Amino acid sequence: MAQQRPPRMTGPGHDTFWEGCGKGEIRMQHCPDCGHRPWPVVTSCEQCGSEKLKFERVSGKGKLVSWCTFEQSYYGDLLPVPWDTIIVELDEGPWFISNPKGFTNAEAKLGMALKVSFLDCEDQHGAFALPVFEPA
Repeated sequence: MAQQRPPRMTGPGHDTFWEGCGKGEIRMQHCPDCGHRPWPVVTSCEQCGSEKLKFERVSGKGKLVSWCTFEQSYYGDLLPVPWDTIIVELDEGPWFISNPKGFTNAEAKLGMALKVSFLDCEDQHGAFALPVFEPA
């Protein structure tokens, strides 16, 4: 059964990201002019201003760089508190905010190796696969 989640960003660029997630992939933009990999989705490169950004599949591997536990309810019953959030530095460079899978923030270790996994979720836009991270 799909987990109910708050509304996600949709629209140009975001839809390409979510399509990839539905196929078990993380796709991120890459600038062919300067090599930068912006995240979240942008319309032009933050480093050089190029608008030639292309989406590419990334490995889905990274390391844990930070974590926190939310104790205030921001989404009512959709995400009951407390709920854990992590920041993963992907091997390709961008930092990705997500949720842990298979470990709690009490078990988190700075630099621990992680890999992407996907949860079946649903929001006001419909069904989608949410990237979360588990120990590698």
